[in-house]
Amino acid sequence: MLPPRIIRRLVLAPLIVVLAVGAVITLPIWLLVVTAASLRLPPPQRRGTRLVWFAVAWLTLESMLLCACLGLWVANGFGARLNRDEYQERHYELIRWFLAKIYEAAVRIFRLSVEVDEPVPTADELSRRLTRPVIVLSRHAGPGDSFLLIHHLLTGYDRRPRIVMKAALQFDPSLDVVINRLPNAFVPDRVAESGILDEIRRLSSDMDADDALVIFPEGGNFTPKRRWRAILRLEQKGLAAEAARARRLEHLMAPRPNGAIAAIEACPQADVVFVAHTGLDDLITLGDIWHRLPVSTAIKAKWWRVQAADVPRDREEQIRWLFDHWDEIDAWIAENRPAPAPTL
Repeated sequence: MLPPRIIRRLVLAPLIVVLAVGAVITLPIWLLVVTAASLRLPPPQRRGTRLVWFAVAWLTLESMLLCACLGLWVANGFGARLNRDEYQERHYELIRWFLAKIYEAAVRIFRLSVEVDEPVPTADELSRRLTRPVIVLSRHAGPGDSFLLIHHLLTGYDRRPRIVMKAALQFDPSLDVVINRLPNAFVPDRVAESGILDEIRRLSSDMDADDALVIFPEGGNFTPKRRWRAILRLEQKGLAAEAARARRLEHLMAPRPNGAIAAIEACPQADVVFVAHTGLDDLITLGDIWHRLPVSTAIKAKWWRVQAADVPRDREEQIRWLFDHWDEIDAWIAENRPAPAPTL
């Protein structure tokens, strides 16, 4: 159960700062212990030191972010003016800074490379980037890909992302503080679908030209078991055609169309951007990272923009259209996915 907000602010947030200070002070000890424990392994398997460096970098940056948020809270009258545009923009700048620093650390520590195949930058495409809100429909393949997507929206497109997330993510103090101060939504795990759709409509309905609503139509990270559960759910609802199409998807789960449709209906002037990515597919849990973290990590992504005028408005057509793009994303992943790292 998620503790009350006051407890999270007074206990979890300061705890991150304490952990960061402790991690920095004891860093030489951790590096020595991990290095000694890794000596019996061949060099490609010595992941421990990289993970220690990244964990310390993350804790340090998160502590700095939380301190900056505290300063903004005091500066705007102890939270009285947080809803003003100027303070909202300052919080987006903080997120942009934090993700940029995390990205730089990942590039250095994990030898990360990112290749994004974006729409051709024609005059019309560049104009729409500046003048149209967008609804981003992305595959879901772990937290690393999600962070990179938000980082690219903030830095590459100068967008202000809006996201609907699981309430449990508020256990992370930086997410809890910053995201709750911006137009986003945390929803409990067992909330009715109607509640999630209401939040999507609320976030989508008042988007400006520099806003982007991010939705993951699969509803969770891809696993073979979840893929089959999604197929069975369609069959139980009597949706035989959608179930048949879902079986043909090898790397994706069947998309749940209601969220995307709700967003499109609430903001019909928005373009829709589909996002495919691969490279961190097998790195979801801490165990995955420990066993499968490669020596270097290459991430590929592809973005497709559909102009608002080309988005279907009939529900049945929208569902077929969504599955059509999911077929395209699945085929792209099959062509670009790196070979799985061996489990050691």
